[in-house]
Amino acid sequence: MRIHNIIKTVCLAGSLALLSACEDWLEIEPKDRFGDTTVWGSEENADMFLNDIYNQLPHLNNETQNLDQYSDNSYVGAEWMNARTTIYTGALSPTSWIPGPWDMWKWGRQNNDDAKGQYERIRSCNLFITKVTESDFSADYKKERLAEARFLRAWFYHYLWMAYGGVPIITEVLDNNVSTDIFYPRETAQKTFEFIDKELDEIKDDLPPRRSGSDLGRASKGAILTLKGWVELFHASELRNPGKDKKRWEAAAATLKDVIDLQVYRLQPTILDLWTEATNNNDEVIFDFQMSKQNGGRREGLFGPVFVKGVQSSWGNMQPTQELVDDYCMANGLPITDPASGYDKNNPYKNREKRFYQSILYDGSMWQGEEIITRVGVGSPNEIDTSSDSDVTNTGYYTRKTIDESVNGADNLQMSNGMANYIFFRYADVLLMYAEASLEAGDKPTAVEYLDMVRTRGGNMPSIDDTYPQGITENQLREIIRRDRRIELAFEDKRWWDILRWKICDGENGVMNKPIGGMKIEDTNGDGVWEYNYHEVGKRTFLPRMYYQPLPQYVIDKNPVIREQNGGEDGWVNGQNPGY
Repeated sequence: MRIHNIIKTVCLAGSLALLSACEDWLEIEPKDRFGDTTVWGSEENADMFLNDIYNQLPHLNNETQNLDQYSDNSYVGAEWMNARTTIYTGALSPTSWIPGPWDMWKWGRQNNDDAKGQYERIRSCNLFITKVTESDFSADYKKERLAEARFLRAWFYHYLWMAYGGVPIITEVLDNNVSTDIFYPRETAQKTFEFIDKELDEIKDDLPPRRSGSDLGRASKGAILTLKGWVELFHASELRNPGKDKKRWEAAAATLKDVIDLQVYRLQPTILDLWTEATNNNDEVIFDFQMSKQNGGRREGLFGPVFVKGVQSSWGNMQPTQELVDDYCMANGLPITDPASGYDKNNPYKNREKRFYQSILYDGSMWQGEEIITRVGVGSPNEIDTSSDSDVTNTGYYTRKTIDESVNGADNLQMSNGMANYIFFRYADVLLMYAEASLEAGDKPTAVEYLDMVRTRGGNMPSIDDTYPQGITENQLREIIRRDRRIELAFEDKRWWDILRWKICDGENGVMNKPIGGMKIEDTNGDGVWEYNYHEVGKRTFLPRMYYQPLPQYVIDKNPVIREQNGGEDGWVNGQNPGY
C-alpha cells in the first residue's frame, strides 16, 4: 500500500497525532505524552510515524494560493489572498509575514493552536532518527529509513534556507524537561547550505535509484540527487553567488549529471501525459506526493476554467498573465518578438509552440467539449472580468496544464476527488537545470544538447541549431534557457524561486515591478472585426529586501540568542534580515 494511504488506516492514528504535537516553534515536547513501546515497538509501527512525516510534505494540489500566484506567471483576482495583500504591495514585514503556500516556509507554531511549521516537521524527523538509531531494528531497515528521514529533514530545511537564508540547525530532539540549551542561533546562509548539501551527499547511496510498487512516493537516490542538484543550483545563482564563483555551477552540473546517468528516467511524449490519474508514476516523475481516495486533490475546482457548460466549475485561482503567454514561442522556435517569427498580433494564438496549447486556455480553446469564450460582448459567462468583481478570469486566460480534463470541476469544487499526483521534481526540470549549470560553468555545447531534449519533445519546436543556424551568443542562450524554464515548468511552483535566485524581480526592469497584463478581445467599432488589446490588470511592488522573507516577529521575540545576532556575512540586524 502506498505510503500516503497507510497513515489513514492504522489504529495508531491517535498516537501519531500526539507525536506530531508540539508546544511552540521551538518544538519542545515532554516525552511522557506518548508511549515509546507502542510507536517504536516494531518496524511496522515506526513506518507509520515516518509515513505521517511524508504526509506533511507541502504538496499544493489542495492549496488555494499556489506559488505561481506570487510570481509573474499568474494573477488572482481575490483581494484577500497573500499575493494581493502582501507580495504585490511590497508590504512584507516581521509583523506582516506570509507562511507560503501550504505553510511552505512557515517557521513554526506561533501558539499551541496554530498549524505546524517546518520546525515541527524537522522535530519529527529528529525524533524518528533518534529512536530508530537506538532501536534493535534490522540493519537494512535502519539504513533505508534513516536515509529517508534525513532526506525529509533536508527537504524541510531547504524551504527555510531558500526563504530566509541562514536558519538554526537543530538535529536533536529538544526536551524542556532535560535540556536548558533550547535556544539556537541562526547559522549563516552558507553554513545552512553546507548542512543540507552534506546531509544529502551522505545518504545518496543508501536508497534505490527509483521507487515502484508499494514504495511509490518514498524518497529514492534520484530524489536525493535532484534535491541536492537544485539546492546547489540555487547556491550558484546570482542571489547567493554575487561573486560568480564558477565552481558552484560546476558542482551543480556534476550532481545533476549523476541524476541523468542513473538512466531510470525519461521524458513523456508531451506535458499533457503528466497530470492525470492514468499517467501517475510515469517515467518522467522523480519525486511526487501520492494522492488517494482518502486524500484527493482539488486542482480542477481551484484552478480550472470558471464556467463549463453554464455551470461554475472552478474558483479560477490561477490566471495566466499576458507576460507568460507572450513568452511561448512560435512553432518555428522563435520568440514572438523576433521579426522572422511570423507572429500576428491580430491572430496571436496561431502557430504557437505546442506547449502553449497544452498549457493555456485562451479565447477559442476547447475544454470538456465546449469552447471557452473570454471575449467581450457575446454573453459568455467566461467573459474577461476587468473589475475583479467575480471569479471569472481577469487576464482573459485560464490554466490548462496540470488540470485533469477528465475530472468534473463542479464536483471537484465540493470534494477532493482529483487523483493526479502532485509532482515535486520531474526529469525535464533536471535537464533544464543541467543545461543552465553547464552554460554557467562554461560548457555551451552541453547546455544546447540538453536544452534541446526538452524543447523538441513531441515535435514541440525545432532544435536550437535549426532555429538559429547563424548561431547564438552565451547571453542569448541564457535568455532562452530561462524562458524555457518558465514555459516548461509553468504552474509547477518553480517560477517564484527562479526569479528570486536570478535576482530579476526588483528595479525599473524587474519582472515583479512591471504591470500585470491580460488580453481584452472586443469588437470596438461594431463591424465584426475583433481587436486584441493589451489590458493592464494590476501592478506590483517588489523591494530589494523581499529577496529574503522577514523572520516573523514572534520568532525573534521568543529567541534571545537570535536577537543578539548582528552584522556578519549576512548583514543581520538584531537577528533580522536586512531591510526589515
